[in-house]
Amino acid sequence: MLNRFPARAAYRRQSSVRHGLAGLTFAAALGCLPAIASADARRTHVEGHVMEEIVISGRAEPLLGTAGSASQGRIGQVDLATRPILRSGELMEVVPGAAVTQHSGTGKANQYYLRGFNLDHGTDFAGFLDNVPLNQPTHGHGQGYLDLNPIIPELVEAIEFGKGPYYTEVGDFSSAGYARYTLARHLHQTMVKVTGGENDFARAVVASSTELGHGDLLGAVEAQFGNGPWVMDEDAHRLNGLLRYSGSHGAADWSVSVLGYDAEWDSTDQVPLRAVQQGLISRLGNIDPTLGGSSQRYSANAELAIEAGRGHYHANAYVVYSDFELFSNFTYFLDNPVLGDQITQLDRRWTTGLNTSYEYDHALFARPSVTTVGIQVRHDHTLDLALLNSVNTVPSRAVREDDTEQTAIGFHVSNETRLTDWLRARVGLRADHHRFDVASAVAGNSGDENDTVWSPKAALILGPWRDTEFYLNYGQSFHSNDARGTVSRIDPASGAPAMPVDPLVKSWGTEAGVRTAVVGGLVSTFSLWYLELDSELLFVGDAGTTEPQGGSHRYGIEWSNFYRVTDWLTFDLDVALTQSRFDDGPNDDIPNSVGRVITSGATVDLPNGLFGAVRLRHFGDSPLTEDGSVYADASTVVNLRAGYRWHDSLEFAIDVFNLFDSEDPDVSYFFASCLRSDPAAVCGRNLAERPGVEDVHLHPVEPRQVRATVKWAF
Repeated sequence: MLNRFPARAAYRRQSSVRHGLAGLTFAAALGCLPAIASADARRTHVEGHVMEEIVISGRAEPLLGTAGSASQGRIGQVDLATRPILRSGELMEVVPGAAVTQHSGTGKANQYYLRGFNLDHGTDFAGFLDNVPLNQPTHGHGQGYLDLNPIIPELVEAIEFGKGPYYTEVGDFSSAGYARYTLARHLHQTMVKVTGGENDFARAVVASSTELGHGDLLGAVEAQFGNGPWVMDEDAHRLNGLLRYSGSHGAADWSVSVLGYDAEWDSTDQVPLRAVQQGLISRLGNIDPTLGGSSQRYSANAELAIEAGRGHYHANAYVVYSDFELFSNFTYFLDNPVLGDQITQLDRRWTTGLNTSYEYDHALFARPSVTTVGIQVRHDHTLDLALLNSVNTVPSRAVREDDTEQTAIGFHVSNETRLTDWLRARVGLRADHHRFDVASAVAGNSGDENDTVWSPKAALILGPWRDTEFYLNYGQSFHSNDARGTVSRIDPASGAPAMPVDPLVKSWGTEAGVRTAVVGGLVSTFSLWYLELDSELLFVGDAGTTEPQGGSHRYGIEWSNFYRVTDWLTFDLDVALTQSRFDDGPNDDIPNSVGRVITSGATVDLPNGLFGAVRLRHFGDSPLTEDGSVYADASTVVNLRAGYRWHDSLEFAIDVFNLFDSEDPDVSYFFASCLRSDPAAVCGRNLAERPGVEDVHLHPVEPRQVRATVKWAF
């Protein structure tokens, strides 16, 4: 099926190669993604076995006969190669309708928006890197924390995505959808890439692979430094590394990978609008100059895929160590008018897990059918999970300190049967069990909790007729809540009684869509969707985290288009319109729910070596309060890339980010804070309670900046 064995499924159900476009080479008999390459369909022999290789052309591939919904798709390296990318988090923006922003330093996870969700740093969108989950439950900075910085964009071979809760293989954090990032196993050429630009930006990537024994050894290193456009230098250092050994033996395909990520940065966070308007700071200035953080992630992952007759087996086992420290100050002097409100968030953990699945081709009612069963096990042990008050990054008081263990076990089974030549049916069921165990410094906040959730899925796919398919989807999913909240009975900040939250929160959604390639070179999808969530997760400024709120519902329209006009010219346009509301109460606007996202681009890749791309990202104004009295301004940014390539060996490119020097906000919030200059009546030192000044707090898009890149392949 598409989201388990994309290449093999494409071969089994649709073995034709469309348009003969250069793209990604897949070994269909292995069901894995072996290399970044340009090739026509051909047959090769490995260990005496014949394998059919087919070209997958990224967004140019219609996926008719393989996709399970109009909201499912795949992006290839061919789609990324000429794309101007400011930050790794923008790998999320390849999902049609998604917007990526940042409200603080570049070393931490980005802010994501999709289908009317302010996903904060994850929450309801699941991310995977080579089948290793990236979301972190019960994280020190935000539930479901999803950081894409450990991904080196040049090594991304394919990105598979699906929006909505319709996919049986995905569990926690998948109400809005999922994305799977697959890295290369082999490079045909060694690559050296160097980038320099304004604001002291410097970046270098070196990647190479070679045959070693019975497999291929791939290594890559990325180093990056930058000060950013801010008044205070960001002094951001980042180092990424990958070492992968992979190969094939008979019907088995395997790989062992080790990845490492290390980053440090000083941060200019969101600032109050009144401070800018009063001339206290510039729009690129700061209130607290001692903010910043560090983040490390080291992982090992072993994968095995076996083809045995009609059966296809896949398994991967992984271990991840991560360490996170962040200094933030959202309210400045609201709670402590003398020392300030700076907080320190810590998260140090080990994550281990195992994914297994078995896919079997058979007949059902004398019709072709595929049944998939799988088990997923994950355990997170946080060794150092804390929220501290601090002054100039020195801890002054522990608000809460915890040691948590969280175990998740998921079982899934699904079946796809071609009932007629024009009708496919998919049914599936997930069962997820979570166990939470919290040891808190406050005895009343220690304990354990268990919960189980069942998630049925179903789809009908009609067609194709004249290269057009129609989809009807239904599915349920869930997100887990912070383990600490499931057992907490005492507010750690105030000491007041607190009510535990539900461990697992259900969602359900439905969708009707169409996918068509009837016009030569144009792949277009259109969908109408609806989603309900039992409990919303919202950002809370004074805590710097998310908190559960009431139930909500969303519905929307999405229209996505990719048009290859010629072999050297492509256009794309994605439009997403969403309405989001709380279920109860007179004030039902969901803060930070973006209702309009438009992305578009044009790419030129001429035979003479000239290439270029221009991209637009727009997201509309959004409510910042539940009564809709305050709105965040819309944001529009245009990026440009232009370059020249000599014989596929030497490449030079210029990137211009924020081409028209937009001063729009990247992120906006509305909450109360206190500055030294605010009136004593609301922020005075002698007040027992300080209501503060309610204001928009924003982080602007980065001003126009230029970068130059030289790439050498040999």
